[in-house]
Amino acid sequence: MTDGILGKAATMEIPIHGNGEAGQLPEDDGLEQDLQQVMVSGPNLNETSIVSGGYGGSGDGLIPTGSGRHPSHSTSPSGPGDEVARGIAGEKFDIVKKWGINTYKCTKQLLSERFGRGSRTVDLELELQIELLRETKRKYESVLQLGRALTAHLYSLLQTQHALGDAFADLSQKSPELQEEFGYNAETQKLLCKNGETLLGAVNFFVSS
Repeated sequence: MTDGILGKAATMEIPIHGNGEAGQLPEDDGLEQDLQQVMVSGPNLNETSIVSGGYGGSGDGLIPTGSGRHPSHSTSPSGPGDEVARGIAGEKFDIVKKWGINTYKCTKQLLSERFGRGSRTVDLELELQIELLRETKRKYESVLQLGRALTAHLYSLLQTQHALGDAFADLSQKSPELQEEFGYNAETQKLLCKNGETLLGAVNFFVSS
């Protein structure tokens, strides 16, 4: 159809008027319509190939157009690093999964015990060990309380012994006939005060630590 229209356009004579302008043939409208039809119904250049060297050329001169110009992308195979990363990610997922399951179970059991809907979870061996620890704690607290009481008593005793030693020393000077006995008692009370201060310091260290 295209060859016929082109031949028709080549053999058509265009008349010239006296003023030098080309006249319009009656067949111009028909030719223009035929050309428009060819342009509309013709092949799409984006989806076909352009032939180089004329119509008689071989298929070697075909130039692909359209989507054939884009090269295909090939996916590269995954290396050992990707496998290691996937393995680490899988291990982390398993850890999080186990933690979530255990947390859910513990929370469910705790809520059941608190609202009285389930029996209390008891480990007999563990409960026995806990009870022994509680008993030991009570004994330590009792020893600590007794140590604090002993500190208070020792402090009061030292104050009394110190006052008694001063009294004996004063009497030894005012009573010449009993000076030796009062002097001996005064020295004894001073020695007791010195040893008592050492004991009081040790008890204070035990209580504070």
